[in-house]
Amino acid sequence: MFGIDLIYWVLINSVVSFVYLFIISKLLGKKQIAQLEFIDYAVGISLGSIAAEMATTDKPFYHYLIAMTIFFLLAFLIAVIGRKSTFLKRIFKGKPATLIYNGKINYKQICKSNIDINDLLSMLREKGYFDINSVAYAIFETSGELSVLPKGAQTPTVVENLKDVKIQKASLTNELVIDGKVSKSGLKELNKDEKWLYKNLNITSKKELKNIALAVYDEKSKSVVVHNKK
Repeated sequence: MFGIDLIYWVLINSVVSFVYLFIISKLLGKKQIAQLEFIDYAVGISLGSIAAEMATTDKPFYHYLIAMTIFFLLAFLIAVIGRKSTFLKRIFKGKPATLIYNGKINYKQICKSNIDINDLLSMLREKGYFDINSVAYAIFETSGELSVLPKGAQTPTVVENLKDVKIQKASLTNELVIDGKVSKSGLKELNKDEKWLYKNLNITSKKELKNIALAVYDEKSKSVVVHNKK
């Protein structure tokens, strides 16, 4: 198949694959990208890949339509099962993980979520929380988004609540220990050394650092706040 015939074949297949993919996406329902669970994302990528191959191949197009239909039916089946059974939904789509509970890091859940302390700090900054001490709870959703509940004193206020309230100067948190390792830049920012750090952490050796998930310097209380791994 060459020349004009090939062009017509690609054109027809492209239109058919696009229309069929459009129909499937409508049937699966609307979701924002940030709301997609991993299995939804994987199905979407697979359908798009099959549709793209269908548009540029000379194999019978109905083979690809069958494959796309199977993916659609499986995704639809999982969605139906998820609505009927919470247990099975957790198996297929997972469940949210509480990474910060009552102001303390849940290191076990961080490891289960395949992220590290730096990832957590980055996601908090993206949500507008540059100081981990201002966070009461942080939940890692199945969509990959982080939901954050600030501590009571850090909740948003309205103009009526600002009477006689002193606005504190914003500052970045100094991270002194991240996942068991000393942050040289954090100590340098405070003009402190490891001897001072060990004293404030109540430890005597580098080996004990491995038990610390995160240690930050709290400018307000002038103290080191420690989040242990256990």
